[in-house]
Amino acid sequence: MAQTAPKTARERWKDFALLNLGTLLVAGGVYFFKFPNHFSTGGVSGLSIILGELVPAVSSGTFVWIFNIVLMLLGFWLINGSFGVRTVYSSMLFSAVLWVLERVCPLEAPLTTQPFLELIFSVLLPAVGSAILFNIDASTGGTDITAMILKKYTSMDIGRALMIVDIGITIAACFVFGMEAGLYSILGLIMKAFLVDSLIESFNTCKYFNIITSRPKEVIDFVVNTLGRSATEVEATGVFSHEKRTLLLVVLTRPQAARLNRFLRQTDPGAFITIMNTSSIIGKGFRAPA
Repeated sequence: MAQTAPKTARERWKDFALLNLGTLLVAGGVYFFKFPNHFSTGGVSGLSIILGELVPAVSSGTFVWIFNIVLMLLGFWLINGSFGVRTVYSSMLFSAVLWVLERVCPLEAPLTTQPFLELIFSVLLPAVGSAILFNIDASTGGTDITAMILKKYTSMDIGRALMIVDIGITIAACFVFGMEAGLYSILGLIMKAFLVDSLIESFNTCKYFNIITSRPKEVIDFVVNTLGRSATEVEATGVFSHEKRTLLLVVLTRPQAARLNRFLRQTDPGAFITIMNTSSIIGKGFRAPA
């Protein structure tokens, strides 16, 4: 297994800031938009919203706290806590923020009179937060830990099992809160299914360059010494002109891609360039191999 270089203090602080930002976005979307509108779109928060209505003596935020602690303890017991320190921290922070908000900023009614607008924010904020957490190998726990337990002890399709549970929780909202809240919850579940994956892919998108150039030394020097990346160099021959050219294969982040584009226009206007989006990159400088 390839060894990754240890992170610098700056990178660790950046990850810690992102860990908190992602968790707070999820908590804000759940508390300010899901809870008051009874949008039960599955997961621990969706189940907690339903139980908070059925058991008025216990708030939805308290149920989230209870479920996350129980699942965390089960995770440590059954899978040796392999879900990671970041998930433990994020799960506890998420539960604590909800619990504090219920006492510091109690909500008696939704923030607006536009339920569809609030549904968008109830899906968008947690989706952005979850995508941020996923990119730093963290999550807010809950169903993620359930998935790990099921994966270890059963042979069932985990994604399908969790989707069935989410659908069941969402349908239950129709009976507990009425058809309007239930239909909004179903719509929210559908939106969440598409949005989270799209956001994660968007965050990870890089640019893959195929550059056919007559000035490879200048381009390589810019990529290596200015952008801090590497490239693959291939000798190529034009089929029509039979002229010798160099093909450079380069993968860059979006800001780096923009800089290389400007450099190529100035340095080699005759270069032939194709640029493609890619979000699945494994290798040094990008995602470490599993």
